[in-house]
This record gives sequence, C-alpha cells and structure tokens, in this order.
Amino acid sequence: MEFPDWTLIRSFLAVAEAGSLSAAGRVTGISQPTLGRHVQAIEAALQVTLFTRTAQGQSLTAAGQALLAPARAMQAAAADLALTAKGHATGIDGSVRITASRVVSHSILPPVLARLRAEEPGIQIDLVPSDTTENLLFGEADIALRMYRPTQPDLVARHVGDLPLGLYAAKSYLDRRGRPTSAEDLMRLDYVGQDRMDQIIRAMGKLGINVDRSFFPVRCDDPLTYVELVRAGCGVGGLLRALGDAEPALERIDLIPGLPSLPVWLAAAPHLRQSPRLRRVWDALANAFPA
Repeated sequence: MEFPDWTLIRSFLAVAEAGSLSAAGRVTGISQPTLGRHVQAIEAALQVTLFTRTAQGQSLTAAGQALLAPARAMQAAAADLALTAKGHATGIDGSVRITASRVVSHSILPPVLARLRAEEPGIQIDLVPSDTTENLLFGEADIALRMYRPTQPDLVARHVGDLPLGLYAAKSYLDRRGRPTSAEDLMRLDYVGQDRMDQIIRAMGKLGINVDRSFFPVRCDDPLTYVELVRAGCGVGGLLRALGDAEPALERIDLIPGLPSLPVWLAAAPHLRQSPRLRRVWDALANAFPA
C-alpha cells in the first residue's frame, strides 16, 4: 500500500468536514476538480472507498469514518511542526497573520499596523477580519485579537485592555427627533438592533431594560452595516467609543450609566511567542489598547 501525500490527506479532511467538494473548495481555495482528483488519489493509494455521493454531497463510508481520527491527528502534528519551526525563526523579517473582529479590523487596527510597519518595514502583515474563532494551533492565524477570554486550551493569552461602549445617534436624527434629556426621553427614540443575534437584548437586560426583538424597528447582524445604519439616522445604537467618538456625523448620548466595556485579549500558540517577529507584533498590539 502506497502511503498518501499529506496534501491528499488534507483534501480528504476538508471534504469530510465540509460535506461536499464545493463547500470544501470554498473553505480551502482549492478548485472542486482538484479536490475530486485528490480524493480519488488517496482512495487509490489506500485501496479503500472513503466517500459515497448523496443528494447533499459527499458522505463518509465506514472506512472514511475510521480514517478521520488518524487524519486529524496528522493534521495536528503537521500544524505543531510548522508552529514549532516558525517559533524558532530568529529573524525579525517575515509575515505575521493577525485575526480580529471585523469592526476592530476596520476601525482600530489600521493606524496601529501602519505605525508598526513604519517602525518595522521588514514585517509583513496579513490581517484577517473575522467574527469566527480561528484555530491558532492549526496555524489559521498567528495572533488573535478577541473581545472575550480565549477558551481554546494550550494557548498563551493576555488581557491587554478594555474598549468602552457608548450609545450614539446621527446628529441629523437627533436634530429631527430632538435630543433626549432623560432616560425616559431616550427610550422613546428608535433603536437599531440585531436580527438573529441577541447580544444587545441581553446587554440591555443586564442594565434593567427589558425589551424583545420587536423593540427595534431596524435590525441587522452585520457589525459594519450596523454602524452605517446608525450613521444614516435609523436610530440609536451601541458602538465602541473609539469608533463612535471619531465619527463627526455621530453624537454620543450619556444618559445610561453602567454601559459595559469589551475586554481585549491577545492569544497565540505557545511556540510562536519565542519568535522575535511574533513578539514584536504582539507587543505592538498590546500597547495599542488602554489598560
């Protein structure tokens, strides 16, 4: 039996986890025909059938199910090898992949990264705006900046600061509706809420303001579109003060005490903290946020 190339095993895992060649192609960036050839090649090398075609896509056979755990173990070992090698790189020059939420990537990180690049022109940055949790131990990113304490085990994590929230409305909206002078006035204004998510409702509940989805006449889960809806005058919205205070079209409304702050955490695989390049980027990100 011929031992298959790691590239083929990686494609097998991608199809198994995505459920179809097309979905795996969207995740990996590999074309559907190439993934199909990889699956055929690994089946030929191992002399087993790994998938059966269904109306929904690709379904694992019993042999495919049996090989899934060893393939994932190989994936973890390959990722650990790559992280260990990267962590022992001695030079400062090279690339660092950072993942952060879409709002933070859009509104906060650009000037931070511009300063870093001016000071360290040999460092290249790959910024991945994402509101999903990347697996740092599998090398999906080198450093993650998250608005919650990381729960993935075996990571180095550090709380580097907090980002306060505020209530904002477009100046044009307040010119039209009037500026509130009390919490009661404020609650009579329109609010921009979320569609399928409930963070805003839960946050308001903690402040003693109990509302449901129907309280919000405009709703959107995309964080960048949410900002634009508030800016356009659809109503009051909760925004990071670092974002809202910098926007001349918005006005902060300070009538609700006790608004929370979002914690800022940095996380990385332990091996990477040994790299001078990764440490330099880590320190630049850590110093960018108020303690």
